[in-house]
Amino acid sequence: MITDQSKQELLHYQPGQPVLSVYLNTDPAEGNADFHRRQLRSMLKEVDLAEDVEKVIEFIEHEHDWSGKSLAVFSCAKDGFFRAYPLAIPLRSRVRVSERPYVKPLADLLDSYGGYGVVVVDKQGARYFHFHLGELQEQEGVVGESIRHTKRGGGSQSPGRRGGSAGQTRHEAEATERNMREAADSAIRFFAEKNVRRILIGGTDDNVAMFRSLLPKAWQSLVVGAFPISMVASQNEVLAKAMEIGTQAERRRENDLVKALVTDSAKGRGGVLGLQETLDAIREGRLQTLVIRDGFRDPGLRCTGCGYISIKPVEACPYCGAKMEQIADAVELAVQTVMTNGGEVEVLRADRKIKGFDQIGAILRY
Repeated sequence: MITDQSKQELLHYQPGQPVLSVYLNTDPAEGNADFHRRQLRSMLKEVDLAEDVEKVIEFIEHEHDWSGKSLAVFSCAKDGFFRAYPLAIPLRSRVRVSERPYVKPLADLLDSYGGYGVVVVDKQGARYFHFHLGELQEQEGVVGESIRHTKRGGGSQSPGRRGGSAGQTRHEAEATERNMREAADSAIRFFAEKNVRRILIGGTDDNVAMFRSLLPKAWQSLVVGAFPISMVASQNEVLAKAMEIGTQAERRRENDLVKALVTDSAKGRGGVLGLQETLDAIREGRLQTLVIRDGFRDPGLRCTGCGYISIKPVEACPYCGAKMEQIADAVELAVQTVMTNGGEVEVLRADRKIKGFDQIGAILRY
């Protein structure tokens, strides 16, 4: 599991030696363990880091438990560094050798599957789940006052009379509202503690609507979807439905975000398109959200003094005058910088086409 602590460790790790980064899809639906082992060996054939290759293969052969759907491994044998993270979400297999861990795939993973809060609610109680990267982190529940359902008739039918149907209906409604308010208050505390980025609500249409209306507006804005599900559904059923609805909501959100980026860029305010324009925005501290297409790579130059990144062929840094050195992937360095500085990274699937957007752009703070 990639935690915030492990993510920060990878972002800040610069050993001054080559780092081998391996992402291996181990999804059982794609093949058995032997198939994935053969794929790994094939991927590592061209890697000229014998000790690191040996350590990765040894881990796969003797330590990996094959419990997840993909695996991220980072090795720098010369510095005694080795980290392996089984992941519940399948990732595309790839290998990189660079001066620091290759984290671009993690940006996609954290963007799409990080920090989900799910609440399943009915008239009497609620269950809360915190899912991160496709795995259950924690769950809680709350049960409120029992809702008495009495038959209509058998007493005075005059509205407001004791024993009348109006009185019974009012009692049920009042108990339901009390339970829902308690459930909403508990949900807010639970989700605040877990730092959730998005919320999904499960239940009947009426219960979902009532629960959502009781949330403060700031929390309502985090609700990305709802789905019908039984209060006694298993956590695996809740996870599967949450991931399905959450992925659909994420795609819609990405479409809206990129369309807004294209519009803002065309108007010359709030957004830029293109690699150099994006790199300049990063240097100036104006970048809020980096948007890149999965698989996009482009070489560039980096200043050995101030760290300025450029794809323009210049020998000296235009800002500090220091020497510029070649780097294999300016996009990966941009992702590293944005994530280290606490910015957001949106990764679009390679086959998704949105009019006006090519490979990279940024939403700006100002």
